[in-house]
Amino acid sequence: MFISTMTHFLDPEGNIAKEMHKDGREHASFLALIVDAATKDYPPPKKSTDIRCLTKKCTGTIDIAIDTKEEEIRWRCIKCDEGGKISGWQGTKWDNRK
Repeated sequence: MFISTMTHFLDPEGNIAKEMHKDGREHASFLALIVDAATKDYPPPKKSTDIRCLTKKCTGTIDIAIDTKEEEIRWRCIKCDEGGKISGWQGTKWDNRK
């Protein structure tokens, strides 16, 4: 399980840091897609997305849910079962809450 804090991947302007290693940028972009999808209907029920799994050779897609008590976004691949939690997403440019 991946436990990620979104703000760790951002520069002072709130963008994904360009100086980061390619793998880190890909992971940060993946997290941004999840935050964007999870916060379009806040709080969403558990829902499926079109986001492709980041695990090599996996063709699954990501299911997401928000734990409103802990304020974490939880995600899991429907095929390989890889998953994680995202914290520190509030107030980022991908946070769509009104």
